[in-house]
Amino acid sequence: MSRGKMLRRLAAETLGEELASRIWGRIEFVGDLALIRIPPGLDPELLKPLAERILKEFKYVKSVWGGFPGVEGEYRLRRYIHLAGEERSETLYREHGCVFKVDITKVYVSPVLGFEHRRVASLVQPGETVLNMYAGAGFFSIIIAKYSKPRRVYSIDLNPDAYKYMVENIRLNKVEGIVEPILGDAVKVIEERLVGSSDRVLMPLPDLALQHLPYAIKALRGGRGFIHVYLHVKAGRGEDYLGKAVDMLASRLSEIGVRGFTIIGKRLVRTIAPRVYQVVLDTWIEGVSVELA
Repeated sequence: MSRGKMLRRLAAETLGEELASRIWGRIEFVGDLALIRIPPGLDPELLKPLAERILKEFKYVKSVWGGFPGVEGEYRLRRYIHLAGEERSETLYREHGCVFKVDITKVYVSPVLGFEHRRVASLVQPGETVLNMYAGAGFFSIIIAKYSKPRRVYSIDLNPDAYKYMVENIRLNKVEGIVEPILGDAVKVIEERLVGSSDRVLMPLPDLALQHLPYAIKALRGGRGFIHVYLHVKAGRGEDYLGKAVDMLASRLSEIGVRGFTIIGKRLVRTIAPRVYQVVLDTWIEGVSVELA
């Protein structure tokens, strides 16, 4: 049974069919924490019986938290409320043989991205220099360092808490000589020290990807390399959301004067709300010189 179906079954048994029909998404497990989504407009108190049921159903879960829709604030974090079990938001989370210390209220964490972390790592070639513009607690950066034999991974984040956990996670996974944690704004860091530094750039923050695209290109060595662009796409029933994403990226590249590009891969990462999709475009850029405003 999928985690989405499991959540709906537990909700129906605990809350009744009418309230359960408003439950959307799946149970996400981060270490010994379980996370569920709070439907828009629903009083979180109504979910506490469901949270208690989750504790009984999954013996390894010690705490259940409800996440409000969307992300907010300068650091683009999801807001959580404690629902049941230990009132603790820090845990150790394991993914692809790596261990990450995280606090779900201070850094962005989503186990749904686990496949994407490993997929991108599989594309990195030995000896590459990689730039992760929005690294968070270091998931992409550390998994790449562990599996792909890069020369260097520049791992930037603006959030001091994310940076603190990233530094700790680099130590826990013994990749200190490969991953370089950098606290700061990615745009400023690139301008100050990383122009022409990298063979591959990751942009895993859809809200800023198109805005910051010129700086990602500026970071490429010799004006050529790979950029993984993550976008949020709204699409109606039957509408081609991947095609829409390609159009969004092509329009932005044209706007900043880039003609030499190829979309070498595109995929749905996840559905983040009804008819709102997170998409990644694996893009090859070549022979460009970008004038920044």
